[in-house]
Amino acid sequence: MGHVILLGDSIFDNARYVPDRPPVIEQLRRGLPAGWKATLLAVDGNVTTDVAGQLAGLPRDATHLFVSVGGNDALEQVPVLARPAGDVGGAMEIFHDPMTAFADNYRAMLRAVLATDKPVTVCTVYDAIPGLGVPEVVALELFNAVILREAFTAGVSVIDLRLVCDRPDDFSPLSPIEPSVAGGSKITRVIAEVATGRDARPASKVYT
Repeated sequence: MGHVILLGDSIFDNARYVPDRPPVIEQLRRGLPAGWKATLLAVDGNVTTDVAGQLAGLPRDATHLFVSVGGNDALEQVPVLARPAGDVGGAMEIFHDPMTAFADNYRAMLRAVLATDKPVTVCTVYDAIPGLGVPEVVALELFNAVILREAFTAGVSVIDLRLVCDRPDDFSPLSPIEPSVAGGSKITRVIAEVATGRDARPASKVYT
């Protein structure tokens, strides 16, 4: 028997964006084996620094932790894209301080989650959002690079949501940055497979 915990933001806490349809947490509960449980601690609108506080509600019988966070951190940096820059190098320098801060916050978040001594899996930020512009997609690559680097350094597994949610109908028509029922189904299927060890797909290995 297992107890899966969802931490992070509205990628998991998407109920308001799929009214009258099953949100991610309900889809996960339906997809887990009989006797397994799932608890939602993720909160819509939360950023990386909020995850440590979410752990205060961690059930004693938790067995697997899944974290999807970083999208709202990226949203906070959207105004940076409007800053003037003389050249590409100057534009990259503008992102240096925000990305350094995000890396520090993500690293601290991982330390807090790993301190629970439970198996941890983190998620990247998806980028196939309908209407997303090239600058935003490129900026998300910087955030995902941080997530992957910190995850690999910490030795935790990664679900790459860029490869999971890759179609327009994976996103809510009410808010295109949130998963739809279709997207939630794909996300929860992978979570259930990872938690239960049923994933038979070839997996990449990263050597550090």
